[in-house]
Amino acid sequence: MEEIARVYAEALFDVAKDKGGLDEVREELGQFAEAIGEDRQLQIFFFSPYFSSKEKQEGLEKAVSGASEEFVNFLELLTEKHRMPLIFRIRRQFDEMWKRERRKLDVTVTSAVELDPEVVREVGDAIEERTGRSVELSSRVDEDILGGLVLQVGNMVLDASIRNRLEKLRKSIARAA
Repeated sequence: MEEIARVYAEALFDVAKDKGGLDEVREELGQFAEAIGEDRQLQIFFFSPYFSSKEKQEGLEKAVSGASEEFVNFLELLTEKHRMPLIFRIRRQFDEMWKRERRKLDVTVTSAVELDPEVVREVGDAIEERTGRSVELSSRVDEDILGGLVLQVGNMVLDASIRNRLEKLRKSIARAA
């Protein structure tokens, strides 16, 4: 299923990029996926095999207004091919491609206590400087790390937490004994 979602996401991405509407289509896809994710009735209607493609097409016309032609055509294709249940995976794949295209990097700063927003921003600025990419920064609190920071930069995790240091010390002592 993930492969099928990737193929659809790539097709939508390529069309949106060619037409110069990459950001617009990303926004529309996000809004549509969120609307379906929040409304059980929409999920039943669009995901159910009991409704015909024609009924779903008519439903799309009522549910989606003001969207780009490329996006509407894409939704019609998903409906026709009975692939609407893939919409959440397609969105995830599309977002990953969009971030690569826009040179965006997800960074999560985890600390034991709430950090001053200025400190979090400085961490983000330093990562931007070193990577040459724009950072989408978020922070969270996890009391289990005891102190220090855990940075997740894209797929890489840099663990400078006290809990991690204590665990390394414990393992070192266990090996020495």
